[in-house]
Amino acid sequence: MPNAKDAPSGRIVSLDQFRGYTVAAMFLVNFLGSYAACPLLLKHSHTYCSYADTIMPQFLFAVGFAFRLTFERRVEREGAAAAYRRVVKRLLGLVLLSMVIYAPGPIAASWGQLRQMSLWETLGSVAKREWFQTLMHIAVASLWIVPVIRASAAVRILYAVLSALVHLLLSAWFNFEWVNTTPNGIDGGPLGFLTWSIPAIVGTLACDLVTSSGNAASFGRLVFHAGWLMLLGWIMSCGTRLYDVPAGDAMTASTEQAPSRLAESPVFPGQAQWKGRILSSLVAEPPFVPPPPPEQRRWNYWMMSQRAGTVSYLIFSAGISLLVFAVFHVFCDQWGWTLSVFRTLGTNALAGYIVHGMVDAAVSPFVPRDAPAWCMWSAFALYFGICWLFLRTLEKNNIFLRL
Repeated sequence: MPNAKDAPSGRIVSLDQFRGYTVAAMFLVNFLGSYAACPLLLKHSHTYCSYADTIMPQFLFAVGFAFRLTFERRVEREGAAAAYRRVVKRLLGLVLLSMVIYAPGPIAASWGQLRQMSLWETLGSVAKREWFQTLMHIAVASLWIVPVIRASAAVRILYAVLSALVHLLLSAWFNFEWVNTTPNGIDGGPLGFLTWSIPAIVGTLACDLVTSSGNAASFGRLVFHAGWLMLLGWIMSCGTRLYDVPAGDAMTASTEQAPSRLAESPVFPGQAQWKGRILSSLVAEPPFVPPPPPEQRRWNYWMMSQRAGTVSYLIFSAGISLLVFAVFHVFCDQWGWTLSVFRTLGTNALAGYIVHGMVDAAVSPFVPRDAPAWCMWSAFALYFGICWLFLRTLEKNNIFLRL
């Protein structure tokens, strides 16, 4: 296999393989997550980073990587103004597609009830929950980074930092509590784009490394940056220990009516929460390890939470994305190893996303949620095979969904 940078199609092979792996992992966790026999690590969590929670950031990473890779080429061909108009139109098209795919149920039971509802009552919960799922977050986060997509690495890093700070301040003001109250937000809610831009921007930086360095040099740099990003995300998550409930209060909460699982001041802890604490008492659980229940630790902004789109979660997950991509980079671009199944899924990821929900709806009704593990895994094999068959047929007919 030729080096990715020299491939006739102009595609980077490792990116397609990485994207294909991500689509396959999405199939896995989305199908299995609602079954009782599903391992905890494959279930989405709201209070720590499970394996399932690492998948969506990889989509944003791949989007940022491809955006950086292709946009400059489009500017060279069409000119800056035309290129910007085109990408904004495509992303707005993805917004529209998201609203169609994530269509809500009936807003009101009758015309009379609808007339009495305010605009916020009509669209507020829909925008908070139904519309803002994976595709919408990809579209809005991509729109958010459009102004800096051609900027220097320093400018893009600063933009990511400022986006994270804005998200932190808005979370302290209202957003953390709002996203975690009924109806709960999904993947950070409408303001999630501020932190979902972190893995997207990391993807643009990875693109720079891969296209400007040799394979061996870029692999080492990718791994190095992945390491400190994961470490930084975990260190930030140690702030969650400031919300530990004292043992006596925790026992009282377990025997009486439990208070709210949310901390009173979830972003900026009060003096009583950190005064007198020694450093060793602030060491949080490592990633992929569940934290104590809310009776022992209140939900807060510093925990790794996909629902809240917290900064610690997105920084750590951006590091995971970078590390996984580095592995694909060396296997595919340096050693020439590829998997055809990842190629099929990775070159038609949007089609895969659309198809997988429909196939799930066709297969899962035949498998009770308390089915034994062998039945669950057999159903998954059938589900995965059908998804692959659809995408392989599209690939053979040279049909690829693009927006």
